[in-house]
Amino acid sequence: MRALMMLAAPLLLAVPAVAQDAGRDNDGVAETEFATGMASYYSRELAGNRTANGEVCDPNDLTAAHRTLPFGSKVRVTNLANGESVVVRINDRGPFGRGRVIDISHAAAKEIGMHRSGTARVKLTLLDD
Repeated sequence: MRALMMLAAPLLLAVPAVAQDAGRDNDGVAETEFATGMASYYSRELAGNRTANGEVCDPNDLTAAHRTLPFGSKVRVTNLANGESVVVRINDRGPFGRGRVIDISHAAAKEIGMHRSGTARVKLTLLDD
């Protein structure tokens, strides 16, 4: 029994990290932290192409690509290196780069200070108003 508890303890400690920080921000918007990982941004070369939801890609909009979130979802993307954050709207599918959790527009990348490096470790928080 003791061996079982020693094996289960790390798993129990990891569970709260999956759905932590569910609450409301100052605007009364429900927030749920749901992922942490690497973000990248899509280049200006994609401007004018159609996104997965049919919109024209505009690198100046605060938009993003995510594999599974519904189109129109609002997500706060926080750069863990500097604490800067931006709210983006999901309008495309991706990222398709290995190990990435989200692709954001060039404008969003500038907002959080990752436009020069191209990637950043981020925290994603789903906003539900």
